[in-house]
This record gives sequence, structure tokens and C-alpha cells, in this order.
Amino acid sequence: MHDMDHRLLSALRDCGTDPRVATVARALSWSGEHGALWIAAGLLGAAADRERRGAWLRGTALTAAAHLASMGVKRVVRRPRPAHRGGAEPLVRTAGRHSFPSSHATSAAAATVAYGALRPVGARLVPPVAAAMCVSRMVVGVHYPSDVAAGAALGALTARVGAAWMNGSRADA
Repeated sequence: MHDMDHRLLSALRDCGTDPRVATVARALSWSGEHGALWIAAGLLGAAADRERRGAWLRGTALTAAAHLASMGVKRVVRRPRPAHRGGAEPLVRTAGRHSFPSSHATSAAAATVAYGALRPVGARLVPPVAAAMCVSRMVVGVHYPSDVAAGAALGALTARVGAAWMNGSRADA
């Protein structure tokens, strides 16, 4: 697993040598800091969709909760960020030193599950942006693929567990 993590990271990091790819990856990384893009999207959804405002706000809360959960796991696991071989510095600065799990991937996956339940806009727009954000964390060189996979799983699980609450039901999801 360790070797595969390093090889995949190296291949994706090489994509960042293209200035266009690097620009997009940096923008996605910046917009996803602390779940900002997903929280803003949820608040925008709540403002635009009065009929389901409560569900949008609860989905936003689930997305924020998933992000906080990932930060807690990071403090326990304390996996260092990828070493920069061959002088390839990361394309972005990070808020912390620990990489497992990726908080960007956690909030992106949580938003995908939560907002995807509020069809059709959430189901069409969020998944491709969330996937691109997940990949961007490897392209900019700050996460291993296993960090991103674990973050995505944590985010999806958090949102799935809270789905019934998000939709205003007390029944189990």
C-alpha cells in the first residue's frame, strides 16, 4: 500500500507541472480550505430554495461536522504530509502538518452525499467539483491517495448517518 500511495502521488503530482492544471488545482485547494466552498454552497442553496431551506441548512451542518471530524482524526493519527522528493515543493500552503485524512476530501464527500439528496442541482453540480477537489489535493502534493480515500469515506459516512436528520425525519437512515 505504501509503495502504491507514493507512485500514485508522484504521477498525480507530475500533472501539476502543467500551469493550467496547477492553476485549477490551487483554486480548488484554496476554495476548499476549512470546507468553505461547501459551506457557502449549502448556504446559497438555503437562500435559493426556500421550500427546502431547513434541509439545506442541516446538510451544511453535516458537511461542517464531517470536516471537524476529519480534523479530530488528524490530531490522533498525526501522519506527516508527503515528503517532497526531487525539490518538488507543494503548490499550496497547508493549514496543518498532518495529512490523514484529507479534510478537503471529507467535506467534499459529505457535501456530495448531503446536497446530492436535494436533487436536481446538488446531484448534478456537486459530484464533479468534489471529485476534482479530491484529486487536486494530490496534484498540489499535500496528500497521499490513501489520505483522500479515507477522507472521502469519512465524509460520506458522516453525511449518510445524518441523512434522516437532514431531511427532517427522526427515522434511521
